[in-house]
Amino acid sequence: MTPQNNPELVRPNSSETVKNQGYRVVVPIFNDEQNEWLVRLGLNLARAKQGRVILVGIVLIPEGESLSMGTLQAQTRRATLDRLRAYFEGQPIQIKPRIRVVYEPWPSLARVVAHEFADILVVPWEDKAHGSLLNIDLETLVNQLKCHVVVTGPKAPSQPDRILMPTRGGKEAPLALEVALSLAKAAGASITLLHVSGGQQDPASQKVYEELARMSQGDPWIKQELRVEGDAVVEILNQAEEHDLVIIGTGETSASSQQSVLGPVANQLRQKGIKPLLVVKTYQPPPLKQLASWRWADPLPTTTTSVMVDKWFAENTFSSEEFENLPRLVAAKEKQNLTISLGLPALNEEATVGSVIKVLQDALMKEYPLLDEIVLIDSGSTDRTVEIAQDLGVPIYQHDEILPEYGAYRGKGEALWKSLHVLQGDLIAWVDTDIVNIHPRFVYGILGPLLRRNTVQYVKGFYRRPLRVGDTLQAGGGGRVTELVARPLFNLFYPELSGIVQPLSGEYAGRRKALEQIPFYIGYGVETGLLLALVERYGISGIAQVDLRQRIHHNQPLGALSRMAFAIIQVFIEHLESREKVQLLSEINRTMKIIRHETESYYLAEHVISDQRRPPIITLPEYRAAHGITDWDEAEFQPA
Repeated sequence: MTPQNNPELVRPNSSETVKNQGYRVVVPIFNDEQNEWLVRLGLNLARAKQGRVILVGIVLIPEGESLSMGTLQAQTRRATLDRLRAYFEGQPIQIKPRIRVVYEPWPSLARVVAHEFADILVVPWEDKAHGSLLNIDLETLVNQLKCHVVVTGPKAPSQPDRILMPTRGGKEAPLALEVALSLAKAAGASITLLHVSGGQQDPASQKVYEELARMSQGDPWIKQELRVEGDAVVEILNQAEEHDLVIIGTGETSASSQQSVLGPVANQLRQKGIKPLLVVKTYQPPPLKQLASWRWADPLPTTTTSVMVDKWFAENTFSSEEFENLPRLVAAKEKQNLTISLGLPALNEEATVGSVIKVLQDALMKEYPLLDEIVLIDSGSTDRTVEIAQDLGVPIYQHDEILPEYGAYRGKGEALWKSLHVLQGDLIAWVDTDIVNIHPRFVYGILGPLLRRNTVQYVKGFYRRPLRVGDTLQAGGGGRVTELVARPLFNLFYPELSGIVQPLSGEYAGRRKALEQIPFYIGYGVETGLLLALVERYGISGIAQVDLRQRIHHNQPLGALSRMAFAIIQVFIEHLESREKVQLLSEINRTMKIIRHETESYYLAEHVISDQRRPPIITLPEYRAAHGITDWDEAEFQPA
């Protein structure tokens, strides 16, 4: 009976309450050999998404025998479930009260999956007492179950230490990585990505793998990436000797294939007695009949980006309200033995610089010692900015006097780069000095994720930016270059950063050890350049963002925004050149014609707009001497 003809296989439309209760992992309990491992695996997958595990007892009866022969086994299965309930007491586990006594498990499991709106099913590879459980084609199985499937072999370790994830970038890669990360985080294990090339390569899969590998950079659980050539099975077997768990996706098999239900590679690995093996299969709804005859000229390849960005956005987007407990932040700082510096870049900000310094001094140094220093980095102000800061006792540096042997450029990015030399903290925060509605959250908000999670390297602030028009504020009118230039370009070329709300915001913080290893653009492109360099080095898991609520500041005129956009586009192109090894910028004009108008005439004024790029400051011997750095790899910073 097909799912369309069996009403029990269709998810009930009236179960909205069940549907909205979060991520659900169904684990069938067949015997006593792997139960603890299956439940632990299910819990790890569920915890990663704050979900729960649903256990369902299954008793298999051989064809030809009466189902009543399963009575004693059903009693045993109930006792097994009770033992599991006690063993995992306090864990998010729900046990289905009725034991399923069946000849064939999949119709019963399909009903449970449909009723519970399950997201994933975890099953053992086989039941020794009754032979292979997966005795139907896996593609049919997945379509019936309407959920992802994880198939696990016997003798799996309860706490894996080293996990091997072979992948070529197929459609199963996101689920395989999700399972691997869930297990690694739970067990403190390390993951090795293995890419075996050889024979005919699918360009789309290769592109997906390259994207997956680049986006995974900096993930603390992925310790190694191996790229080898040869036979996939042979290379996996070779690497499996140094790992205690292998996780792969199913291969591409035809719907009529009975030879390798879980894919040819998985089947061969199983036949060769590989160590514990997990095989994952992603559920993909069948296409609509009316679309079956359509022909797509150039279908887009399967991509992991959307899945990973959504996950990143949920896990790495914070609210400043989460860090309002300043004593707790100070305790976290002291526990980690960290020092924190705040740099304030400034140029003619006499109207606001005083209030910015005083508010942050009072709250974050005098009342709560979160900050160890506040330093003003001035760029040649001609108003009272420097005098006001001096009166408040803040150390002041002119950025063109820092590291004078390397010259000086105009631009905010230049001030930030040079400030790394004079700031002393392990954590560095920068806040613009033109904020009208300054509040301590602009600082503790961007420091919070760094103090809470040691895997975060860099934090961006975002906020609602009302646009001042005369004496009124128009909500949501700010951030024009962000929405019209930066975010579209991120979505096009660096989609892993498409979840950054305001990539050009002026409030951000990072770990010195990260910031000192990346280049800085000296002008408008500094924020864009920092994000691109950091994601390429640490992956998106190393970046977080914080909602700072509302920011009121002095808006720039349209002409200045045009020049800003021009510089930002150049930064994107330079990074694409480096990433793709193509030459684009040499063919692009680095001068911009600005339209000027006088009383009754117009003319063109040409401006050279091309951000210089400062090298990673750790490459400067003066910086290394000032900060006591002796263990750095010079070869890492040599041009490729």
